[in-house]
Amino acid sequence: MRYDLHVHTYFSDGLHSPATVINNALDRGLDGISITDHDTVLGLEEATLYSNKFDNFNVIPGIELSCIYENNEVHILGYFIDYSNDRLISTTNELRKHRLTRIEKIVGKLSKLKIDVDIEKIKEKNDNDFIGRVAVARELVSKGYVSNTQEAFSRYLNPGKPAHVERYKLSIDDAISLIKGADGIPVLAHPGLIKDKYLVQLCIDKGIEGIECIHSKHTQSQTKNFKNLANRHNLIVTGGSDCHGDLTNGELLLGKYYIDLSLIPKMKERIK
Repeated sequence: MRYDLHVHTYFSDGLHSPATVINNALDRGLDGISITDHDTVLGLEEATLYSNKFDNFNVIPGIELSCIYENNEVHILGYFIDYSNDRLISTTNELRKHRLTRIEKIVGKLSKLKIDVDIEKIKEKNDNDFIGRVAVARELVSKGYVSNTQEAFSRYLNPGKPAHVERYKLSIDDAISLIKGADGIPVLAHPGLIKDKYLVQLCIDKGIEGIECIHSKHTQSQTKNFKNLANRHNLIVTGGSDCHGDLTNGELLLGKYYIDLSLIPKMKERIK
């Protein structure tokens, strides 16, 4: 049961619709995926309904929540969430409002740098009620200010750069509580990307139930070490590509990083 448990759609900062993502997953021989859009559940019903057309393919409803701890960013994945949960919907709606306010401030800073970025055009290109920094980065590329999105972040949008604006984020405790309150399984996302490694143990102490050991930006050594850590703490080992639809060396990351769900009883038993 090959599942890519970290996939984004255009309901957050991915490029493609849930249907396109599912079709791509099927083309790559996957048995299922989890759609884990950033701070939103808006695409999950559409994804679930479309996946029902296929007898041997499943979509696990998920989310990726951005958290902050002592100026460190930590992402918590939630799997098998009830995306109709009132608290989850209310919280993600608030996060979306804060996100839009942040983008307006970023565009204002860019304007002061004599960089002309029209927020209304960004909204038109992102009509699924989600606008993040990636949308601004893509607009900077399209207007020729930078050559790619990585340059947009390194020159303007990353912390310490002239157009950076801090985003409102949940606490780690709030994110774990929100996921568990929606009957989900909280998992620490891409721990290899966390700057201060003590935060991995902190998340374990706070109640995560799994670690994303397999990830497109993890080295083999990191994957091995995180698997060992998860096993020592009796935590679920998960994995995924973190695919946003962009091509890497001419190919999608989707399906290149995955786990065998049949080896995870706590997750396998919840597949309908």
